[in-house]
Amino acid sequence: MPALQRLARPFCSARTWIALGVLAPVGMLAASGLMLLDLRQDAWDKAEQTSKNLLQVMERDIGRNIEMYDLSIQAAADNLRAPGVAEANPQMRQLILFDRAATARDMGVMLVIDEHGDTIADIDAVPPRKGNAADREYFQVHKARAGLGLYVGRPIVSRLTGERMLPFTRRINKPDGTFGGVVLGSVKLSYFTHLFERINLGRNDAINLYLRDGTRVMRQPYVEADLGANIASAAIFKNFVREHSGSFIETSVRDGMERHYTFTQIGDLPLILNVALSTDEIEAEWRVKALVIGGIVLVLCSLTIALSLLFGRELRRREAMQGELERLSLTDALTHLPNRRAFEDTGARAWEGARRNGQPLSLLIVDADHFKRFNDRYGHQVGDEVLQGLARRLSAGVHRPDDLVCRVGGEEFAILLPDTDQAGALRIAEKVHAEVATLAIGSPGIGAGAVTVSIGLAAMVSGGTEVSALADLYRLADAALYEAKAGGRNQTHCAGQPCVPEIPPRLKLVSAS
Repeated sequence: MPALQRLARPFCSARTWIALGVLAPVGMLAASGLMLLDLRQDAWDKAEQTSKNLLQVMERDIGRNIEMYDLSIQAAADNLRAPGVAEANPQMRQLILFDRAATARDMGVMLVIDEHGDTIADIDAVPPRKGNAADREYFQVHKARAGLGLYVGRPIVSRLTGERMLPFTRRINKPDGTFGGVVLGSVKLSYFTHLFERINLGRNDAINLYLRDGTRVMRQPYVEADLGANIASAAIFKNFVREHSGSFIETSVRDGMERHYTFTQIGDLPLILNVALSTDEIEAEWRVKALVIGGIVLVLCSLTIALSLLFGRELRRREAMQGELERLSLTDALTHLPNRRAFEDTGARAWEGARRNGQPLSLLIVDADHFKRFNDRYGHQVGDEVLQGLARRLSAGVHRPDDLVCRVGGEEFAILLPDTDQAGALRIAEKVHAEVATLAIGSPGIGAGAVTVSIGLAAMVSGGTEVSALADLYRLADAALYEAKAGGRNQTHCAGQPCVPEIPPRLKLVSAS
């Protein structure tokens, strides 16, 4: 009995019963919360699967129809080159150029347009209806760019029928390859309206079709003002173009409503289709149940969000620190130019690209003349100012994004010039000399022209065997630098042959004595 009394004594305490009374409801609420979360996930899974199924059906329908229209456009473009078509009478030419697929219900106008923008063949009229499309975007694009293939333009209003249409065009080339016009096929926007109307949407749900440049082609529910609007700068659209397909939750810039977006690109076409379901409607049934334990869920969610934000902030801080350390490891601290490590990493990629693609690659090694005199006479601080000034002048001598200016050590700099032959590199070297000639250091009174550089140049072009690695190119450019120093400084020497502005027929190392 005494043992049983000792065991029962804690249960006689009011504090114990209060604790049990609190813990029991908490446990029940936790169990209920897990069940509600499962129900919520089921609602989301069902919504996402429904969205994917809708997208799949619509994407196949649109892709199949556009493929059919494109085949008609290609057939018209090919048939134009058939013997005797140009001499055929208008009725016969119309039968040859246009097939029956182009007369489908939702097909708009289909025209053959010459290089001046005038209509020379019309699927719906013989002789063709008069019109000029020289000012149309699709005409200008094909005129400027050969080999574009199928071009999907922005929605237009047909000048022949007054209907809104989405144009599909292919370029016509003359026998000599010059621009000969376009074949235009178009789909009525009503096709997309009829297709989307068959989908049973919620009150705040939507279906959108965009061009890849952000132009809205169609929206369901239909709103006239939305057609043609461009949302390329919106965060939602940036998610669309980042991947071929996917889903995410975002707030609409149009009406401020949160939606679940499921999207896909239609085949290889520059068209993006998405289904947007209101998160309120997805969770409507679940929310009724969740209100019973809403307070507890809110507290738990708030805590989770707070911890997530803190964790995310810590991760971002660490990523920023790692990025800064990586940047510093590739940057010269004095001149803020890429350092030797960056030169070797970038140079290796440039070398491999030049070797693989048969493109020239040039390297300039630039060294400050009599730099020790500046240090001895003015001190290392002025010497540092000279190096910083040289870095600015060398950077001003190159402009292409792929050109690389580095400090590889001491007063020595390297300029890597991809896709540049000896003649081009020589022009850059001359510009570097001209830029350096303007360098003046104000604090000790070092005037323009006092600082000069010697440059060694080496170039690799197709077919050469003298250079088998970037190190060989560097060695030859460095040897040419010493020749420039020995020849009196303030000049450029090339490795091996005279520095002349010529373009060799085969890839070899071009140099000067």
